Amino acid sequence: MKANVGVADKSVRIMAGAALIILTLMGTIDVWGWIGLVPLLTGLMSFCPLYTVLGVNACKRP
Repeated sequence: MKANVGVADKSVRIMAGAALIILTLMGTIDVWGWIGLVPLLTGLMSFCPLYTVLGVNACKRP
């Protein structure tokens, strides 16, 4: 897996994913908040399968 998620995108994904999971654990939102695992994991791994399908590469590194 080659990194295809840039630094800014990575930060937003991690913060959004963590926020959704925290809100779910606090009971503020329903079970659908666990979807926050997807952006959290893609941010931590710096790889997004959907970006690969669409041919997007937001990572500046070679």
